[in-house]
Amino acid sequence: MFIFETERGRGQRERETQNPKQAPGSELSVTTNGIIAMSEPPAKESSPGLFPPTFGVVAPFLADLDTTDGFGKVYYREDLSPSVTRLAAECVQRGFPEISFQPSSAVVVTWESVAPYQGPSKDPAQEGKRNTFQAVLASSDSSSYAIFLYPEDGLQFDTTFSKKDETQVPAVVAFSQGVQGFIWKSDGAYNIFANDRESIGNLAKSSNSGQQGVWVFEIGSPATASGVVPSDVSLGLDDGAEYDDEDYDSVTHLGLEDVGTTSFPHEAPRSGDPSMHSVPWVLSPRRLPTERPPGPPGPPTERTRSFQLPGERFHQQHPQVIDVDEVEETGVVFSYNTDSRQTCANNRHQCSVHAECRDFATGFCCSCVAGYTGNGRQCVAEGSPQRVNGKVKGRILVGNSPVPIVFENTDLHSYVVMNHGRSYTAISTIPETVGYSLLPLAPVGGIIGWMFAVEQDGFKNGFSITGNSSQTSVFIGHRGIWLGGRFLSSGHSEPYTELYHYSPGVITSSSTREYTVMEPEQDGAAPSTIYTYQWRQTITFQECAHDTSRPALPNTQQLSVDSVFVLYNQEESILRYALSNSIGPVKDGSPDALQNPCYIGTHGCDTNAACRPGPGVQFACECSIGFRGDGRTCSGTGVSRSCKLEEHILGAAGAADPPRPGLFVPECDEHGHYVPTQCHGSTGYCWCVDRDGRELEGTRTRPGMSPPCLSTVAPPIHHGPSVPTAVIPLPPGTHLLFAQTGKIERLPLEGSTMQKSEAKTLLHAPDKVIIGLAFDCVDKMVYWTDISEPSIGRASLHGGEPTTIIRQDLGSPEGIALDHLGRNIFWTDSHLDRIEVAKLDGTQRRVLFETDLVNPRGIVTDSVRGNLYWTNWNRESPKIETSYMDGTNRRVLVQDDLGLPNGLTFDAYSAQLCWVDAGTSRVECLKPGQPSRRKVLEGLQYPFAVTSYGKHLYYTDWKMSSVVAVDLAISKGTDTFHPHKQTRLYGVTTALSQCPQGHNYCSVNNGGCTHLCLATPGSRTCRCPDNTLGVDCIEQK
Repeated sequence: MFIFETERGRGQRERETQNPKQAPGSELSVTTNGIIAMSEPPAKESSPGLFPPTFGVVAPFLADLDTTDGFGKVYYREDLSPSVTRLAAECVQRGFPEISFQPSSAVVVTWESVAPYQGPSKDPAQEGKRNTFQAVLASSDSSSYAIFLYPEDGLQFDTTFSKKDETQVPAVVAFSQGVQGFIWKSDGAYNIFANDRESIGNLAKSSNSGQQGVWVFEIGSPATASGVVPSDVSLGLDDGAEYDDEDYDSVTHLGLEDVGTTSFPHEAPRSGDPSMHSVPWVLSPRRLPTERPPGPPGPPTERTRSFQLPGERFHQQHPQVIDVDEVEETGVVFSYNTDSRQTCANNRHQCSVHAECRDFATGFCCSCVAGYTGNGRQCVAEGSPQRVNGKVKGRILVGNSPVPIVFENTDLHSYVVMNHGRSYTAISTIPETVGYSLLPLAPVGGIIGWMFAVEQDGFKNGFSITGNSSQTSVFIGHRGIWLGGRFLSSGHSEPYTELYHYSPGVITSSSTREYTVMEPEQDGAAPSTIYTYQWRQTITFQECAHDTSRPALPNTQQLSVDSVFVLYNQEESILRYALSNSIGPVKDGSPDALQNPCYIGTHGCDTNAACRPGPGVQFACECSIGFRGDGRTCSGTGVSRSCKLEEHILGAAGAADPPRPGLFVPECDEHGHYVPTQCHGSTGYCWCVDRDGRELEGTRTRPGMSPPCLSTVAPPIHHGPSVPTAVIPLPPGTHLLFAQTGKIERLPLEGSTMQKSEAKTLLHAPDKVIIGLAFDCVDKMVYWTDISEPSIGRASLHGGEPTTIIRQDLGSPEGIALDHLGRNIFWTDSHLDRIEVAKLDGTQRRVLFETDLVNPRGIVTDSVRGNLYWTNWNRESPKIETSYMDGTNRRVLVQDDLGLPNGLTFDAYSAQLCWVDAGTSRVECLKPGQPSRRKVLEGLQYPFAVTSYGKHLYYTDWKMSSVVAVDLAISKGTDTFHPHKQTRLYGVTTALSQCPQGHNYCSVNNGGCTHLCLATPGSRTCRCPDNTLGVDCIEQK
């Protein structure tokens, strides 16, 4: 449902596919190809070509679009009604809160259910795909703004077949002043905001104005002479510190591509189409004194910057008013109605598994079931303690130094006792130069406190409103939180309050803080100094507007924070905040009547219990789901809520009520744990869960398919004869090593033949769930990932006890690879959706990738050539990617005809990359750099991991619980090994008797690097670990 509605037949014009009509005078041209042209496009640009075009253009979705089937439509009209201009003003005000904008007219253009042009050979994957989007151009006497609107599921394709280049090309969201035209003069600037799959996919999911799917740009004023000015409701990193929790979905801003002097490649975005209707329009650059003063826009954000092509600025013009024939002025906004209303039947997966889905006239909403709290899309058990992991990013100036201290990927960990509203937050790797100066910033910990504050009756904390789908931007400004030396290592700050102001999709807060610094005692006196600083927050989130019966939030709520304690530990370089938080009404100075123990944290309930307030000061304690007791004392599983209890509660509810899509009953194993793969009985969707039953993002599959879910719970240890944990030394020769839950086994190879009778256990690890394996042929050590703790460990094949080398800041480490020449390990983390590198002992960690990853799994290195390869089995967009080992030159290697690419292997001798796919049930291979790929074997059961040796591949299969050998030369399976213990097999690797020949630039003396040496083809890059302290690390290429 659009904000600006398009009611057909009421002054609304439909753009005809044939015989376009032109209106006289100063006019806009609406085309079927997703653009609004500032003048009639010339004949030579009748089909989309290289961008920018020669004419001015506003392009909400520039592509070769098809409306010839009579189903797709394009509607447009100019609207002068107060309701529409007011709505446009609200959208602009949301994106540019510092200006005053009162439009006198608005042009609304809607492209409804337009299809991609497919050319002579139609792509089956695009069959039935339709896009719907809208552009609004709002103008006052002094300035103009463009508003682009993309409804949920409105963009179903992002490429079309080019009539000019006869190939698939990406769509583009862009603006161009053109080289001719009435409004924008020649040699004007142009801006590209989206032109690839990722940025196009973010259009409906994200925003630059604080409201999902709504993008606002200033397009007509002196400030736009060098390009349009995009909205940005969040402050840039230069303005202060930004908190970005990894459990919260960050709003991704569309990037502004700098193409001012760069020639476009063959796949460049397209421009206009000749079939059009014309609509008069005015873009005036005059600005009133009451509006935002002219001048260059503020500093660009991280992914947003503007630029100017050489050429003169467009002339100042007086506004022109042009009458539009056949446009009926009404007070009715445009209505947009189709049969694409989102319902629970096909969107239940967007709700939490602990939420009820309800249909409304305009869409669906999610609400947590009894015993859970949240916004419906994310729900957690009431009263249960919560752990929050995240990142802190930003820049801070300390003292008089002009050089800021930069935080990138600095770890933040919080533990929250929900029923007391107590939050404990630790920020690690804080250098001493800034650690003491951050002590007064207690509100840094207060962000987590607001999320999980105790809720007074009728008021909501942050998690109840936003779930984990919010973005918080923080601005801190003052004349110096500089505490100088080391005289302050901890402190007890005074309690404070903070007002939160609520509007649809946006929450803001601002306040002034004051603190006192006591200096060391001198001559019997301890001088003190009072400092102040400003604290501002902007929190953007997505809310469900379909349920109009839901009680409205108070416009203002007050966060009350007491028991504030801060500490900086110099030895551990950790900054800690502890606060007690409650959310409630604004206090007017009168005695607080809300003294219920549930609100002020004096109830004495167990930490695994919810406090239920009653009349006056009465209350009751109720154990959280998964625990039992009287509320004062609760006991249960100890690590998670009980699957069996939840199954009983929800199952009983399902028996009493008629079945509906909103009810989900979890499946439990015989030990009371959640089965790793959960399926919804009424919709048929399946997904993976963690040990607490929470759904893992990107794992949901449609009916009839099953995702490759991993159990994070180790099987119970049976008491009996003790099992040695030391490694049993490996005999000479080449062996296959494969992982089963709780152990690693070895399988000798004679030539390429598996010596099945000699298979033995290499390592017993009954408390682990080992997934990935990698082998170091130099030191004869095996490395593994364990998702139960989680951790990364290693052990020598010569014997001895295993050791854990990494156990911090891991989510679900799965694939692991090793560069035996550069002496580094690489691993994927499917919960944190990132790829990291570290030295072989686990030190010097660095994040290589943490964007555009959903469920990365298999990973492998080409040590000699300096390349890295990995799989990404995101159900929506599976792919195989590659990059150099330093993270540069990242690109998609395989994307078509993939299902669930799990494991992959690289054979150094043949330079061939092979992978197994549990979705297509195939083994395939290719040589990187060559376009063709070969289907080696089809009809596999459920392959998980794969390794290579000689002319053979060896893969593990979940359904067969076996290791299978495949001869690459004849494309045939040759042998199968069934371990004695018939449980799932995970990772497999080859323990070579000697290393492959070859070297890279990191082989000798660590490549001359001070820290990480990361190989690239024909060279190497020296990189520093994340959160490096001091200046002893040097980065160079």
